[in-house]
Amino acid sequence: MKLAKVIGNVQSTIKHPVYEGRKIMIVQPLDENLEPDGETFLSVDFVQAGPGDTVLVAVEGNAARQHFDDQTAPVHSVIEGIVDRVERGNE
Repeated sequence: MKLAKVIGNVQSTIKHPVYEGRKIMIVQPLDENLEPDGETFLSVDFVQAGPGDTVLVAVEGNAARQHFDDQTAPVHSVIEGIVDRVERGNE
């Protein structure tokens, strides 16, 4: 599971049937200080996230595929939650 920020969405006129009715978002991984950490990647939205939202992303194929009830779904990551706030131990 990774913390990330949604920075945009992908629009496509033709896509794999498993993606029908789902938004595909561009996410930027974040470090513990909520700073960018690594390359952006695509993630399928399951929680109605939008650009600017901080989210929790499952980035392991098997965990992501479980949302689709299809073990052959061509998916790498899914957005599983919207983060309201982040508190660190000393704050």
